[in-house]
This record gives sequence, C-alpha cells and structure tokens, in this order.
Amino acid sequence: MWPFSSNQDIRKSGIFNGYTETHCHLLPAVDDGVGEVAETLRLLSLMEQQGVGELWFTPHIMEDYPNTPESLRLVFNQVCAQYKGTIRLHLAAEYMLDANFERHLASGDLLKHRNNQLLVETSYFNPPLGFHNMLSSIKQEGIFPLLAHPERYVYMDDDDYKELKENGVRFQLNLPSLTGFYGQTAMHKAHLMLKKGWYDVCGMDTHSERAYLHFLDSKISKKELKKVSELIKY
Repeated sequence: MWPFSSNQDIRKSGIFNGYTETHCHLLPAVDDGVGEVAETLRLLSLMEQQGVGELWFTPHIMEDYPNTPESLRLVFNQVCAQYKGTIRLHLAAEYMLDANFERHLASGDLLKHRNNQLLVETSYFNPPLGFHNMLSSIKQEGIFPLLAHPERYVYMDDDDYKELKENGVRFQLNLPSLTGFYGQTAMHKAHLMLKKGWYDVCGMDTHSERAYLHFLDSKISKKELKKVSELIKY
C-alpha cells in the first residue's frame, strides 16, 4: 500500500480495539448464521484477537425462524459455559417487523439491547404493512427502535430516512456496507448516511467465519474510519 493511500486495511486499522459488536448471527444453529458452536468459538477468538470487548448475539426472530426468548437463552447459556475468552457476551435479538411482531411485543418478553433498545428489521424490498404503526407501538412501550442496516432497504430514500430519524428511530450501520459487501447501492447510501451523522451504532452482522475473514481483508477509507470510530463505543 502506498504511504499516502487514502485507504486503510481493516485488519490493521485498530478499529476494533474496545469495540462492541451490536449485531451478529453467531449463536449456533438457530437461524441463517453460524451452524455449530465450534465455529462460534473460533469467531469469538478471532474477534478477541482484533480487540473486540463486548458482543451482542442478535439471532433472528421472524416467521422463517420462530425462535423464542426462552429457547435462545438456553443456547446462549450453553455458549457462555464453553467460551473461556475475555469478550463480554450479551443476548438480544433481531426482530422482523412481520405479521407476528405485535404478538411478540404484547408478550412483554423481549430480547432487548442495551439502553432499552430493540433491534428491528424489515424486508429489503418492501415496507411491512403498518410499518410506522409498529414503530409507534414500540415507542409507546417506552422502548427505542433500533433499525438494523437501513442502507440495505432498497425501498427507502433520503426522505424516508429523514422522517424516521425525526421520529426517534435509531440507525445501526452494517460496517461491511462501507466496503461494498452488499453491493454498490447499499455502499453509496451507507457513505451518505455516515457523512450526515445519521448512524447511532454499528455492527458487522457476521453470519459466518468466511464472511468475517473476507471483511477483515477489505479496506476502508481513512476519512470514514474516523467517523466509524465515533460509533464503536456502545
């Protein structure tokens, strides 16, 4: 790499020193993420080597993966019993705003993030029926909606993002979006929202060891690295 390059290797950037991972699918055999606890433990070890200090498991709760808080807590406790490293582990979930969501919300048994936040997502291509009503229902319960990877929703534009921010919805950036992992459109939108300061936290949304290693071998601009560094303490 040229000494005056505007890009930085992610693996060598130091970005993960003290980092809190807010979004990942490392809880084994519960969704489309890691399939075995051995891979979970390898990934935790790799992240520990990069300086990650805390990690939130955020398995899907949705129609395709009808997990329950009780079943996820059981797997989480099994992982914690086997992990001997230094990363502080927590359990939350990524809730799809689908036909079952209101039932989950009404149950009162939610796997929430720190500071009473609830990580939520929608289809990448279409908003759910009653999207804004569901967000309002979350806020009425005194919970803060944290929208996962907003840059990946192709149906949203700048006005949609602005309206959501004005209505108190918090945004979680997927770091691989900045490197083009999800395509040019998501990368462009992520760059713009990062520049505008619309993101509140960031995460890697890791689903596998292979994807994580691919991300580490990517590059990020030094300018964006500075902005991201403001989001990593959570």
